[in-house]
Amino acid sequence: MTPRKSATEIVETIAHLYAERGAIPYEGGESVSQLAHGLQAAACAERAHAAPGLVAAALLHDIGHLLDPKGEGAAVEGYDARHEDGGADHLARFFGAEVADPVRLHVAAKRYLCAARPGYFERLSPASVRSLALQGGPMSAAEVAAFDALPHGRDALRLRVWDEEAKIVGLEVPSFDHYRPLLESLVSSDGA
Repeated sequence: MTPRKSATEIVETIAHLYAERGAIPYEGGESVSQLAHGLQAAACAERAHAAPGLVAAALLHDIGHLLDPKGEGAAVEGYDARHEDGGADHLARFFGAEVADPVRLHVAAKRYLCAARPGYFERLSPASVRSLALQGGPMSAAEVAAFDALPHGRDALRLRVWDEEAKIVGLEVPSFDHYRPLLESLVSSDGA
């Protein structure tokens, strides 16, 4: 039987992934790296006084891109790699639903906001518009109603707004190390 990893070891593994793959460009055409994008989203969550689990979700929301060997290649090649599911499945091994569910729902949240919030679509970056088309476009009224009933849907909407804001080249934000204690505190006893 493999011994359980400590919270510190789990967070170190995640930090190593970001150190190794975090420099890849964020969503074909954006000017920030995956690491910078995650750090900026987490900084937005902290400024908004979000709960610790939501700060962690903001930091790690695109981890699925880093886990995918194609990285951002899927969008460039014209298909949706469903990075939100791969990332959430990975995170659910170590963290609770307060981290994994907003990650799983952050793409659906973009579809929701494009359907339900006037003017949201017009504020999307060109890369987000391209990926939206691959992800199913704006939600239908029935999809919006179903999303409204999801336990972590509201958190995913907040995360999505920070996701769009977190694309500023050269923005000074705390490093990944700043978030290590928070991440370690959130590792579930089932995942460690």
